[in-house]
Amino acid sequence: MPLVTGSLSTIQQDLQARIDQKLSLFIDQQTQVANDLIGAMKYSVLGGGKRVRPMLLSIIGNMLGADKDDLDVASMSIECIHAYSLIHDDLPAMDNDALRRGKPTSHIEFGEATAILAGDALQTLAFEIILNHPLSEQNTVKRIAMAKVIAKASGVNGMCAGQSIDLITTGSEISLAQLTQLHQLKTGALLSACVSLGAILATDICAEHIQLLHEYAGSIGLAFQVRDDILDVVSDSETLGKPQGSDTALNKNTFVSHLGLEGSQRYLQKLHDEALQAIASLPYNTQELKKFTDFLVLRKY
Repeated sequence: MPLVTGSLSTIQQDLQARIDQKLSLFIDQQTQVANDLIGAMKYSVLGGGKRVRPMLLSIIGNMLGADKDDLDVASMSIECIHAYSLIHDDLPAMDNDALRRGKPTSHIEFGEATAILAGDALQTLAFEIILNHPLSEQNTVKRIAMAKVIAKASGVNGMCAGQSIDLITTGSEISLAQLTQLHQLKTGALLSACVSLGAILATDICAEHIQLLHEYAGSIGLAFQVRDDILDVVSDSETLGKPQGSDTALNKNTFVSHLGLEGSQRYLQKLHDEALQAIASLPYNTQELKKFTDFLVLRKY
C-alpha cells in the first residue's frame, strides 16, 4: 500500500486553523447570554481532531473548482454536526467515555446537562451556518440543497440511525452485513455528504462522476472504521487521545471481532484498492484524493 509522494499535513494544518478561526468567530457572534453553553460548544468543536470531513470536502471541492470560502462554510457546518455527535456519543447513557482527543470529554468537563445542551446547540448551529453565513453570489441559492444533504446524513436516515443500531446491538452478535450497514450510516453518511456538498458547490459536474465519488466515499467510510477498529486493538490511549480497548470493554461489534486482526488488515487493503479504483477514471487531478486515501488507512490515531 505505497503512499503517494508528499504529505497532507500542511493542508490539514491550514484547513484546521482556517475552519477553527471562522467557527470561533461565528459562535462568538451568537448570543452571549449563556456563556457556559458557549464555552462548552467551543471546547468540543474547537478541541482538535483530524478534520477528516473538511479535508475530504475541501479536496473534492477544489478538484471540482468550487469557491474556497463556500467550501469552508460547508465544512464548518459538517464539523458542528460531527462535534455534537461526539459529545452525545461520549455520554454515560451512550459509550460513557471520559477522554476525547486527549482531553476530558464534554460531560466530564462541564457536566452532563451542559454537555447535552452543547450538543443540541451545535446541531442547530450547523443549519444556522448553512442558512445564514455569507456565501458567494452563485451559491447563495444553494443553501436549501446543502441543508437537505446535512439533514439527511445526520438524522434518522444517516448518522443517528447508525448510532441507534450500535446501541441496540452492543452485547449481541450481529452479522458482518449488519455491521457494515451500521457503519455506512454512523460513519459513512457524513463522508458521503461531503461528496454531495462538494458537488453542489461545484460549477459543473456530471451525474456519472458524482456516482463514482460516492462509491469512493463508501469505500473510505468503511476503511475509516476498519482502521479505527484495528487501532483500538494495536494502539495506546496516549496516541489515540481516547481510551484504548474501549470497544472490547463495551462488548461492541467491530470488524476485528468479526474478521480478526489480520482479516481486518486484509479488508482494509481491499477497501483502499476499491476507493482508488472508483476515482481512477475521473477526468480530474485526483492526486490529493489519493493522498487522502492513504492518510485514512495508514493513520496512527
